[in-house]
Amino acid sequence: MKQQQQWTSLLGLANRARKVISGEELVVKEVRLKRAKLVLLSQDASANTMKKVTDKCKFYQVPFMIVENRYQLGQAIGKEARVVVAINDAGFAAKLKTLLD
Repeated sequence: MKQQQQWTSLLGLANRARKVISGEELVVKEVRLKRAKLVLLSQDASANTMKKVTDKCKFYQVPFMIVENRYQLGQAIGKEARVVVAINDAGFAAKLKTLLD
C-alpha cells in the first residue's frame, strides 16, 4: 500500500509541475514527438486503446507501465478516471519507474 501512495503522490507532483499529459490522443502525439519519457496505462483500458498505445510506445521506444485501474490514475492527477497518461520529464519518469517496478 505504501508503494502505491508513493507513486500516486509523485505523479500528482509531476502533474502540478505540468509534466503530465493525459488522454489517449494527446499521449500518442507526445510519444510520436518523442517528448514522452514514460507512459502509464491502466489495466482496465479497452483492448483497442491498450494495443494502440503499447504499439506506439514500442515503435518509438518509449517505456510504458501498466497500473491497476483508471480511477487510481485519474485520482493521482486530480481528475476523474484516466486510462493513459504520459510523463514528459526524465527525472519524474525515472523515479516513477523505480516505484512501480
